[in-house]
Amino acid sequence: MSDNIEALRETVSANIKKHRELQGLTQEKLAEKAGLSANMVNDIEGCRTWISDKTLVNLAAALKVENYSLFLPVSLSQTDIEKTVLQNLAQSLQKVRKDFNTNFDNTLKSMGLKG
Repeated sequence: MSDNIEALRETVSANIKKHRELQGLTQEKLAEKAGLSANMVNDIEGCRTWISDKTLVNLAAALKVENYSLFLPVSLSQTDIEKTVLQNLAQSLQKVRKDFNTNFDNTLKSMGLKG
């Protein structure tokens, strides 16, 4: 198995365990909420088995987290994550503003209202 795949598995497994522990859930309780067996949760957290997309979605829902957050490096703090999200949002808003202004200017020009 490549190092990238192994690192991804370890990240997802560690994040599931981290979120479970932060919420004070046992493996059994998480398994119940996600519709899995306790052994399956134990194997996932122990990085002994990989999970399907459906299982990933069920675990994220049971943990009340966004699916993508299970893929984020464990070393990132919540503040780092929020900062990254806000930076991405600001960049997206700047692009929308630029596109809007360009489209608005082109519309005015096509109507002969701007030279």
